[in-house]
Amino acid sequence: MLNQPTLDHLRALRLPGMAEAFAQQLEQPDIQRLSFDERLALLVDREITSRRNRRLQRLLQAARFRQQACVEEIDFQPRRGLDRAVIAALSSCDWIRRGHNLLITGSTGTGKSWLASAFGQAACRQGLTVRYERTNRLLEQLRIARGDGSYQKRLHQLAKLDLRGTCAQKIDTQHRSLDSATTV
Repeated sequence: MLNQPTLDHLRALRLPGMAEAFAQQLEQPDIQRLSFDERLALLVDREITSRRNRRLQRLLQAARFRQQACVEEIDFQPRRGLDRAVIAALSSCDWIRRGHNLLITGSTGTGKSWLASAFGQAACRQGLTVRYERTNRLLEQLRIARGDGSYQKRLHQLAKLDLRGTCAQKIDTQHRSLDSATTV
């Protein structure tokens, strides 16, 4: 059987998950017991899984999270005052799809940025595009964009995102006018 050309064709067709699964099937003699339909279904499943994983990796990389966080690891100790039902509702990301905003408030060091990253990662896992940026940095980029003429282009890029998360620490008063102008 001409297996190497088949592998080459799968890669040329940009089906790397299927090519990898086919190569693994060739190494497993027990796989021959399965019908053609079953083997083909395994190959297609692997390609779908591979594409989903690559998309998730792209989304997570493009989001530029500063820390790894996920909603499954949220600490619900009573002192934090987090409601499990609210967190579960927020992790569904329906609020993003409806175009609503989320403002996380609290004292320094309480995990606001971590929570924002966790909700952002949940959004990425659901296929939504996310961008995490520090407010000061975003406002500075927008100020520069205004000066070099790329302001509208930058706003358009931000508007295409499903979720735009910013982490506000201290905003100088000279940027205050930019803050209201950049609400997307």
